[in-house]
Amino acid sequence: MKRISLLNPIKTIINTVKGLFHEVPRKAVDYSHAENWAFLADTTGAEAENPPADVFFISPTACLGRYEPYFLDLSDQKEKAALAKVIRMEKGIYDKHSRFFAPYYRQAGFEVYSFGDEFREECLRDAHEDVEDAFDYYMAHYNEGRPIIIAGFSQGADHVLRLLKAHAADERVTSRLIAAYAIGWTITTEEMARYPQLRFAGRADDTGVIVAFNSEAENVTDSPILPKGVHALAINPLNWRTDGTVADKELNKGACFVSPEGKVETEIPALTGAYIDTRRGALKCTDIGPGDFPGKLYDDGIFHIYDYRFFYRNLQENVSVRIDAYLKEHGKPHKAA
Repeated sequence: MKRISLLNPIKTIINTVKGLFHEVPRKAVDYSHAENWAFLADTTGAEAENPPADVFFISPTACLGRYEPYFLDLSDQKEKAALAKVIRMEKGIYDKHSRFFAPYYRQAGFEVYSFGDEFREECLRDAHEDVEDAFDYYMAHYNEGRPIIIAGFSQGADHVLRLLKAHAADERVTSRLIAAYAIGWTITTEEMARYPQLRFAGRADDTGVIVAFNSEAENVTDSPILPKGVHALAINPLNWRTDGTVADKELNKGACFVSPEGKVETEIPALTGAYIDTRRGALKCTDIGPGDFPGKLYDDGIFHIYDYRFFYRNLQENVSVRIDAYLKEHGKPHKAA
């Protein structure tokens, strides 16, 4: 397995040692200021003036190679712009029937994932404080009883799962949850057992559930996202099954490759079929090989950066399906007292 570090090994070791003694001053981000949101109640992609749902979206890692102080710098406008760009590449999946919210947060830099478990977790916990503060502010000042989708990708998906665990017994959140899309991260049966209020998706239209998968080539047996020996929960975005049933590529309504400005530049219907490897819980792509879409950050065949792209139109459709299912069951959103 290739190193995921973007630094040379010696520098990585040096920074790891530094990190053990490095303490970053933490001052809470004030989410009452619009400048601390990449998107705040944004409806530019919505079909209706008053869309029926909200999306709270958590960005994937945008600061590649970030080390010392290991976090995205919210005073750096270029780093904030990079975060907004990666959000735009996925925003179109979610914003057709929603107001779209996405906070800037001091996410952990990519280099953190090459450090030891204890320090990496410390960095991610620090990053999550911002996510929790932003979500709490959203719930207190913007939600007003509206149904909500919580979504993210990669590090963002990790923060989605942390939010769900923190609010597992919070009926204010759970009763309004349409679904949580935690794509590009691993959640296990053991984790779910520790939070019995959480449910994993079982079909295309169940609500209040977690949707997750990690896509890879058929020959892959290990990855940084889904290590060998770990079994992840997964649902197939082509047939919305959780077993090993193969979904033919004709079910793939469109892989989309989106620019940082949010424009679909290339769309390929029927790019690949997929099935869930019941041993790993990985989503195996049947019609593309490891070298067809280079791994870039990881070994070829680990299609992590393509999780959204390969199944873009199916995910976009599913968001609408789950919103409709929630509204059918619960009725139109009511304003909280």
